[in-house]
Amino acid sequence: MAVQRWNDEMVDELASTVTELRESVTELRESVTELRESVTELRESVTEVRESVTEVRESVTELRESVTELRESVTEVKDGIDGLRITAQALLQLAAQSQRDMELIKERQAESDQRFNVLLEEVRFLIHGNQAN
Repeated sequence: MAVQRWNDEMVDELASTVTELRESVTELRESVTELRESVTELRESVTEVRESVTEVRESVTELRESVTELRESVTEVKDGIDGLRITAQALLQLAAQSQRDMELIKERQAESDQRFNVLLEEVRFLIHGNQAN
């Protein structure tokens, strides 16, 4: 009877251990399932991060292209401004030369008017002198 009792206790312990093992296996399966889900989520996250990195790279490439275009535009504007400065300087020089030419023309006109007046006085004098004779 003692052996029977010992066998019953051992069977009870074995049953208890089997139950615990089953619970542990169940918990382990649940943990493995959760781990697999976590790995799947991690893979999805990695995929999303890769896609984001790709998008960022594309954005950086586009930004570089935009900066290059902007630099070219700035260079063109600078060249245009330099051209305008040269043109403006040339126009100022032409205006100054035209002003000097106008002053010379005015001086010559004044001289011509003065000679004309002298000749007109001489003609009048001669006309008056011929009328008196």
